[in-house]
Amino acid sequence: MEAVEMTSLKRPHSEDDVANVDEIKRQKISEESSKTGSNSEQSIDIVTEQPGKPLLEDKKDDIILNEEGEEEEDNELEESDEEGDPESFADMMKHGLIELDVGITKFVSSHKGFSGILKERYSDFVVHEIGKDGRISHLDDFSVPVDDEDPSEEIFTVLSNEDKQHLEELQLFKNKETSVAIEVIEDTKEKRTIIHHAVKSLFPGLETKTEDRDGKKYIVAYHAAGKKALANPRKHSWPKSRGSYCHFVLYKENKDTMDAINVLSKFLRVKPNIFSYMGTKDKRAITVQEIAVLRITAQRLAHLNKCLMNFKLGNFSYKNHPLKLGELQGNHFTVVLRNITGTDDQVQQAMHSLREIGFINYYGMQRFGTTAKGYLVKCREEWAKTKDPAAALKKLPVKRCVEGQLLRGLSKYGLKNIVSAFGIIPRNNRLMYIHSYQSYIWNNMVSKRIEEYGLKAVSGDLILKGGTAVHIEEADVDDYTIHDIVMPLPGFDVIYPKHKIGDAYKEMLAADNLDISNMRHKIRDYSLSGAYRKIIIRPQNVRWEVVAYDDPRIPLFNTDLDKLEGKPPPILATEGKFKALKMEFSLPPSTYATMAIREVLKMDTSIKKQTQLNTIWLR
Repeated sequence: MEAVEMTSLKRPHSEDDVANVDEIKRQKISEESSKTGSNSEQSIDIVTEQPGKPLLEDKKDDIILNEEGEEEEDNELEESDEEGDPESFADMMKHGLIELDVGITKFVSSHKGFSGILKERYSDFVVHEIGKDGRISHLDDFSVPVDDEDPSEEIFTVLSNEDKQHLEELQLFKNKETSVAIEVIEDTKEKRTIIHHAVKSLFPGLETKTEDRDGKKYIVAYHAAGKKALANPRKHSWPKSRGSYCHFVLYKENKDTMDAINVLSKFLRVKPNIFSYMGTKDKRAITVQEIAVLRITAQRLAHLNKCLMNFKLGNFSYKNHPLKLGELQGNHFTVVLRNITGTDDQVQQAMHSLREIGFINYYGMQRFGTTAKGYLVKCREEWAKTKDPAAALKKLPVKRCVEGQLLRGLSKYGLKNIVSAFGIIPRNNRLMYIHSYQSYIWNNMVSKRIEEYGLKAVSGDLILKGGTAVHIEEADVDDYTIHDIVMPLPGFDVIYPKHKIGDAYKEMLAADNLDISNMRHKIRDYSLSGAYRKIIIRPQNVRWEVVAYDDPRIPLFNTDLDKLEGKPPPILATEGKFKALKMEFSLPPSTYATMAIREVLKMDTSIKKQTQLNTIWLR
């Protein structure tokens, strides 16, 4: 197998340079390929300045493909380039990170790359979750399980909007009243029963009773168990024969999973923590995944389909267990790359290579943050010049962001007490930084490993046996392929390769004042055990087709919702103005679809590069 290195170009300093970078890279790869022949190891090196470490940057939605974290490292200004012109911190921020900055430099295939636009429309990127049983989740059924215990559909209409507002305020303890009385108009026993059911079903935590007042019947709602009732739905109101959890398929458009859960919680008037799921999904995509919720009926969930935008719920069932993070087997992707420039032969070569060889399992750009918002640039430039947290904070108009929190911490505790300063940042963010640093090390080490030894197993590499990492001995090298090799994320409970790359880990960590043999920390959050990750991933269920189209605004395939609503498939042009590559593939958890797409296109997948393509395309 061949390994092709991404040309180590300097960061471009003008927009014209920027637009030409990918073409220059391809030309150099093509020229080198013709010199060395198709079966030889390819390596292209241009001596340049060392790329900086990743900098924490705010995520943007338009190119994000997976659900992982971010990282921050204080980065010194780069050394001067050939013209003696240093690239400033702010210039780098304006350009945004590119793949070279985070160690993504290699390819495994030898085909000639071509351009294409990724996520021009969020509907060009569809993710279907693969459950622990191996089944791909689809929304294909809106029906509600028949259950004699379910109340009448009238519970959704019997209460007035004013009644609902008062009940919600009572439920959430937003007023001083201890009860809400609802007069029963057209009093009958059936009508009173429906109101009782409506209050208890729609406002968990409230109980009801009937009272006579001045000759009129009232349903009085009140709290039976205090504030705990809101978090713990009533046990006695749920039939014993029914599973405690309603599982359903959530179809969402242009919303991330936590936003979706928060919206559902608000409409159902429950706490978000009664929902469970196996993995988070991207915002800028159409995603389909399984969700479980504690003691909320399918009937009530299905009713939300009438009032929610960009969400659909279906495939309801009752089970006795919630879902757990990480239980999924992976995700199945359907991706459209628009306005591709590759010939049919190039596309076929690229897709055959993806199916047969796979791609380097790099952590994608969204792991590190990918671009800076405008209001951050002046703040970061001030920090780069002065290292004065108070001065940098003054340049920041939005002080409640993570950068603002960190600068306040540095102002309060000083530059020599980084641990306390970092402690001001929410724990989840702190962990993202650490995980991203591990990922940055891993990306760089994998690039070095492929540069040094190519795409074959060698003595000293690591493989997993029964979940335990062991070294490959010289006598056993022929028993393994590149697809068996793993590399460690640095930590206190991993071992490292027994060849040059093991030394490279040690040197890279030492450059950041980290001792590879002492990775524990007195503060638990900063003491990570490490993990192992395969260096090459071979996607499953790979399919593709090239389609022609004239209108860039039309969808090029039907979604689950389109099919449920009976929409006909899109009519595609026989010979359109533009070509698109529609591709499908399945990936295991914690792998990045962007990196698979990068291998096909041989293009930088950073927001910066994709934004340029979109800008040119829209002109």
